[in-house]
Amino acid sequence: MKSLIREQVIRLYEWVYKPSLNEYNKNELSQSAIVFSPHFDDETLGCGGIMIKKKRAGADIKLVFMTDGSKSHSHLIPENELKTIRANEGIAAAQSMGIDAGDVFLLGFEETKLKEHHDSAVAKVRQIIQEQQPKEIFIPYHQEPLLWSEDHLCTTKIVKSALQSYGKNVVIYEYPIWFWLHWPWVDLINKNSSLTRIIVKHTLMYGLGSRLLRDFQCSMYIGDVLEQKHATLAEHKSQMTSLIPDSKWSTLNDVSNGKFLQCFFQEREVFRRYHHSVI
Repeated sequence: MKSLIREQVIRLYEWVYKPSLNEYNKNELSQSAIVFSPHFDDETLGCGGIMIKKKRAGADIKLVFMTDGSKSHSHLIPENELKTIRANEGIAAAQSMGIDAGDVFLLGFEETKLKEHHDSAVAKVRQIIQEQQPKEIFIPYHQEPLLWSEDHLCTTKIVKSALQSYGKNVVIYEYPIWFWLHWPWVDLINKNSSLTRIIVKHTLMYGLGSRLLRDFQCSMYIGDVLEQKHATLAEHKSQMTSLIPDSKWSTLNDVSNGKFLQCFFQEREVFRRYHHSVI
């Protein structure tokens, strides 16, 4: 019964929400872009579909990974080994989308500690933006819930700080990740009671999806590239499968019993879109 109610609420949101969406202009698919990803896999989850479509249209895309991937399973694998694994996965995922390894930047700031390196990160990001001169920039949603996503929020703040001295107009697309961790997109009841409390808290904070209706008014149809997006995410093997036979190894499929991951494989990716203009 609870599952049926959840599905009905989701359908209601889609009925209200879809007519208000502005479709990403297909004529802009070939425009250059830089995608800033806090961790290895956020780029695929949040905007993998549009990246695939832009590459198919001939766009020059650069991918910037902000952190080193050292913490996700550091209780099971040494951090230095994990950094190598996740960096290789990030490059493999980029190549799966059609992005050359030479177009991938690994900034290597310590995962979960990006905030402590704000100034040096701004300097590196500013240099990349000035050198690449992108028409579009993709960053995490500026109001992601803090738990698990401080690196996400820091990434967005860093990029915005770097843009203050950028002398050209650019269109910014914010993509949601942990935003989806609230009801009705995921179940309120989970095996992990602490996760249930988090979902309840996020549900109250997000007003049952009110920010979806308010902020994410741009979308891209990705139904025709979902198979490739699945294949790209699979390249992040440490996040999708257990690399060692240990029940403590968690994957994205474990978050809310797989409901969370399903949010990224709908027929549309959604974005908060706005312009950074030169004053």
